[in-house]
Amino acid sequence: MSEITLKQAKAGQAPYNRLLLAVYNPYVRFNYRFLWGCPPRQVLDLYNEHVSGNHLDIGVATGTILDYCKFPTPTPRLALMDLNPNSLHVASKRLVRYHPETYIQNALDPVRIDIPPFDSVGLANLLHCLPGTMRTKKVVFENVKAVLNPGGTVFGCTLLNTGMERNPLARLTLHFMNAMGYLSNKQDDLEGLKQNLAEGFQESSVKVVGCVALFWARK
Repeated sequence: MSEITLKQAKAGQAPYNRLLLAVYNPYVRFNYRFLWGCPPRQVLDLYNEHVSGNHLDIGVATGTILDYCKFPTPTPRLALMDLNPNSLHVASKRLVRYHPETYIQNALDPVRIDIPPFDSVGLANLLHCLPGTMRTKKVVFENVKAVLNPGGTVFGCTLLNTGMERNPLARLTLHFMNAMGYLSNKQDDLEGLKQNLAEGFQESSVKVVGCVALFWARK
Protein backbone atom coordinates (compact mmCIF):
# COMPACT_ATOMS: atom_id res chain seq x y z
CA MET A 1 0.00 0.00 0.00
CA SER A 2 1.27 3.50 -0.84
CA GLU A 3 2.15 5.89 1.96
CA ILE A 4 -0.62 8.27 0.86
CA THR A 5 -3.26 5.55 0.92
CA LEU A 6 -2.05 4.32 4.29
CA LYS A 7 -2.42 7.85 5.65
CA GLN A 8 -5.95 7.98 4.24
CA ALA A 9 -6.79 4.65 5.84
CA LYS A 10 -5.46 5.85 9.18
CA ALA A 11 -7.53 9.04 8.86
CA GLY A 12 -10.68 6.93 8.73
CA GLN A 13 -9.91 5.33 12.08
CA ALA A 14 -8.18 8.31 13.73
CA PRO A 15 -11.32 9.62 15.50
CA TYR A 16 -11.65 6.39 17.47
CA ASN A 17 -9.87 7.57 20.60
CA ARG A 18 -10.96 6.65 24.12
CA LEU A 19 -13.25 9.70 24.40
CA LEU A 20 -15.17 9.04 21.16
CA LEU A 21 -15.43 5.33 21.87
CA ALA A 22 -17.09 6.18 25.20
CA VAL A 23 -20.00 7.87 23.36
CA TYR A 24 -19.81 5.85 20.15
CA ASN A 25 -22.78 3.56 20.75
CA PRO A 26 -25.53 6.20 21.31
CA TYR A 27 -24.01 8.31 18.50
CA VAL A 28 -24.21 5.44 16.01
CA ARG A 29 -27.70 4.44 17.11
CA PHE A 30 -28.90 8.03 16.62
CA ASN A 31 -27.29 8.27 13.18
CA TYR A 32 -28.68 4.97 11.99
CA ARG A 33 -32.20 5.71 13.09
CA PHE A 34 -32.53 9.42 12.27
CA LEU A 35 -29.90 10.10 9.58
CA TRP A 36 -29.29 6.90 7.66
CA GLY A 37 -32.87 5.60 7.90
CA CYS A 38 -31.92 2.11 9.05
CA PRO A 39 -33.03 0.80 12.48
CA PRO A 40 -29.94 -0.56 14.33
CA ARG A 41 -31.82 -3.82 14.90
CA GLN A 42 -31.36 -4.59 11.20
CA VAL A 43 -27.59 -4.85 11.69
CA LEU A 44 -27.97 -7.08 14.73
CA ASP A 45 -30.36 -9.33 12.82
CA LEU A 46 -27.77 -9.62 10.05
CA TYR A 47 -25.17 -10.75 12.58
CA ASN A 48 -27.55 -13.20 14.23
CA GLU A 49 -28.26 -14.77 10.86
CA HIS A 50 -24.68 -15.16 9.64
CA VAL A 51 -22.24 -15.19 12.57
CA SER A 52 -20.53 -18.54 13.16
CA GLY A 53 -18.69 -20.15 16.04
CA ASN A 54 -15.42 -19.42 14.21
CA HIS A 55 -15.67 -15.70 13.51
CA LEU A 56 -13.40 -12.81 12.54
CA ASP A 57 -14.64 -9.23 12.87
CA ILE A 58 -12.79 -6.45 11.02
CA GLY A 59 -13.29 -2.82 12.06
CA VAL A 60 -14.58 -3.59 15.54
CA ALA A 61 -15.30 -0.13 17.04
CA THR A 62 -16.55 -0.91 20.58
CA GLY A 63 -17.52 -4.54 19.95
CA THR A 64 -21.18 -3.82 20.79
CA ILE A 65 -22.72 -5.85 17.95
CA LEU A 66 -20.65 -8.89 18.93
CA ASP A 67 -21.64 -8.35 22.55
CA TYR A 68 -25.34 -8.62 21.72
CA CYS A 69 -25.37 -11.04 18.80
CA LYS A 70 -26.24 -14.70 19.29
CA PHE A 71 -23.31 -17.00 18.53
CA PRO A 72 -24.31 -20.57 17.66
CA THR A 73 -22.06 -21.84 20.48
CA PRO A 74 -21.37 -20.48 24.00
CA THR A 75 -17.62 -20.77 23.40
CA PRO A 76 -16.95 -19.37 19.92
CA ARG A 77 -13.54 -18.74 18.49
CA LEU A 78 -13.60 -14.95 18.09
CA ALA A 79 -10.93 -12.80 16.45
CA LEU A 80 -10.90 -9.00 16.32
CA MET A 81 -8.96 -7.10 13.65
CA ASP A 82 -8.54 -3.33 13.42
CA LEU A 83 -5.97 -0.71 12.50
CA ASN A 84 -6.77 1.23 15.68
CA PRO A 85 -5.38 -0.18 18.96
CA ASN A 86 -7.93 1.85 20.97
CA SER A 87 -10.81 0.01 19.30
CA LEU A 88 -9.13 -3.33 19.83
CA HIS A 89 -8.58 -2.58 23.51
CA VAL A 90 -12.18 -1.46 24.15
CA ALA A 91 -13.76 -4.27 22.13
CA SER A 92 -11.58 -7.04 23.55
CA LYS A 93 -12.30 -5.83 27.09
CA ARG A 94 -16.03 -5.83 26.39
CA LEU A 95 -15.84 -9.32 24.89
CA VAL A 96 -13.36 -10.77 27.39
CA ARG A 97 -15.72 -13.67 28.14
CA TYR A 98 -14.92 -15.03 24.67
CA HIS A 99 -11.13 -14.70 25.10
CA PRO A 100 -10.80 -12.98 21.70
CA GLU A 101 -7.71 -13.02 19.53
CA THR A 102 -6.67 -9.48 18.51
CA TYR A 103 -4.79 -8.35 15.42
CA ILE A 104 -3.66 -4.88 14.30
CA GLN A 105 -4.16 -4.94 10.56
CA ASN A 106 -5.15 -2.65 7.68
CA ALA A 107 -8.13 -4.18 5.86
CA LEU A 108 -6.73 -2.91 2.55
CA ASP A 109 -3.60 -5.03 2.96
CA PRO A 110 -3.38 -8.82 2.57
CA VAL A 111 -3.58 -10.67 5.88
CA ARG A 112 -0.03 -11.93 6.34
CA ILE A 113 -0.60 -13.18 9.87
CA ASP A 114 -0.45 -16.96 10.01
CA ILE A 115 -3.83 -17.77 11.55
CA PRO A 116 -6.33 -20.58 10.91
CA PRO A 117 -9.16 -19.51 8.56
CA PHE A 118 -12.65 -18.58 9.67
CA ASP A 119 -16.21 -19.65 8.88
CA SER A 120 -17.56 -16.09 9.00
CA VAL A 121 -16.14 -12.58 8.70
CA GLY A 122 -18.02 -9.43 9.77
CA LEU A 123 -17.47 -6.01 8.15
CA ALA A 124 -19.83 -3.68 10.00
CA ASN A 125 -19.38 0.04 9.16
CA LEU A 126 -15.94 -0.55 7.65
CA LEU A 127 -16.10 0.02 3.90
CA HIS A 128 -17.38 3.61 4.13
CA CYS A 129 -14.33 4.52 6.25
CA LEU A 130 -11.79 3.23 3.72
CA PRO A 131 -10.25 5.42 0.98
CA GLY A 132 -11.09 4.88 -2.67
CA THR A 133 -14.17 4.07 -4.70
CA MET A 134 -16.42 1.10 -4.10
CA ARG A 135 -14.68 -0.70 -6.94
CA THR A 136 -11.19 -0.16 -5.51
CA LYS A 137 -12.48 -1.40 -2.16
CA LYS A 138 -12.92 -4.80 -3.81
CA VAL A 139 -9.48 -5.61 -2.43
CA VAL A 140 -11.04 -5.88 1.04
CA PHE A 141 -13.19 -8.79 -0.13
CA GLU A 142 -10.18 -10.40 -1.80
CA ASN A 143 -8.24 -10.16 1.47
CA VAL A 144 -11.19 -11.56 3.44
CA LYS A 145 -11.65 -14.43 1.01
CA ALA A 146 -8.08 -15.54 1.68
CA VAL A 147 -8.86 -16.16 5.37
CA LEU A 148 -12.34 -17.64 4.84
CA ASN A 149 -13.02 -21.37 4.83
CA PRO A 150 -14.85 -22.91 1.84
CA GLY A 151 -18.56 -22.30 2.34
CA GLY A 152 -17.80 -19.47 4.76
CA THR A 153 -19.71 -16.18 4.78
CA VAL A 154 -18.63 -12.56 4.79
CA PHE A 155 -21.31 -10.06 5.80
CA GLY A 156 -21.68 -6.50 7.00
CA CYS A 157 -23.14 -3.06 6.42
CA THR A 158 -21.93 0.17 4.87
CA LEU A 159 -23.21 3.66 4.08
CA LEU A 160 -23.85 4.26 0.40
CA ASN A 161 -23.72 7.75 -1.10
CA THR A 162 -24.21 7.81 -4.86
CA GLY A 163 -27.85 7.52 -5.86
CA MET A 164 -29.18 7.46 -2.30
CA GLU A 165 -32.00 9.61 -0.92
CA ARG A 166 -31.06 11.36 2.34
CA ASN A 167 -32.55 14.05 4.55
CA PRO A 168 -30.76 17.44 4.75
CA LEU A 169 -29.04 16.67 8.08
CA ALA A 170 -27.77 13.37 6.71
CA ARG A 171 -26.39 15.08 3.60
CA LEU A 172 -24.67 17.72 5.74
CA THR A 173 -23.21 15.10 8.08
CA LEU A 174 -21.87 12.97 5.23
CA HIS A 175 -20.34 16.02 3.55
CA PHE A 176 -18.61 17.08 6.77
CA MET A 177 -17.31 13.60 7.62
CA ASN A 178 -15.97 13.10 4.11
CA ALA A 179 -14.32 16.52 4.17
CA MET A 180 -12.63 15.67 7.47
CA GLY A 181 -11.49 12.28 6.18
CA TYR A 182 -13.47 10.31 8.77
CA LEU A 183 -15.52 8.77 5.99
CA SER A 184 -14.58 8.13 2.37
CA ASN A 185 -17.77 7.14 0.60
CA LYS A 186 -18.44 9.95 -1.88
CA GLN A 187 -18.33 7.44 -4.75
CA ASP A 188 -19.71 4.40 -2.92
CA ASP A 189 -22.63 3.04 -4.95
CA LEU A 190 -24.94 0.04 -4.79
CA GLU A 191 -23.96 -1.42 -8.17
CA GLY A 192 -20.26 -1.28 -7.31
CA LEU A 193 -20.89 -3.22 -4.10
CA LYS A 194 -23.04 -5.81 -5.86
CA GLN A 195 -20.40 -6.25 -8.55
CA ASN A 196 -17.61 -6.73 -6.00
CA LEU A 197 -19.57 -9.47 -4.24
CA ALA A 198 -20.74 -11.19 -7.44
CA GLU A 199 -17.21 -11.30 -8.85
CA GLY A 200 -15.63 -12.70 -5.71
CA PHE A 201 -18.17 -15.12 -4.29
CA GLN A 202 -20.46 -17.93 -5.41
CA GLU A 203 -23.56 -16.46 -3.81
CA SER A 204 -24.35 -12.97 -2.53
CA SER A 205 -27.14 -10.61 -1.53
CA VAL A 206 -27.50 -6.91 -0.80
CA LYS A 207 -30.48 -5.25 0.91
CA VAL A 208 -30.71 -1.46 1.12
CA VAL A 209 -32.47 0.12 4.09
CA GLY A 210 -32.41 3.91 3.97
CA CYS A 211 -28.91 4.62 2.69
CA VAL A 212 -27.37 1.57 4.39
CA ALA A 213 -26.43 -1.55 2.43
CA LEU A 214 -26.76 -4.79 4.40
CA PHE A 215 -24.86 -7.50 2.53
CA TRP A 216 -23.63 -11.06 2.71
CA ALA A 217 -21.67 -13.34 0.39
CA ARG A 218 -20.72 -17.02 0.57
CA LYS A 219 -17.40 -18.43 -0.61
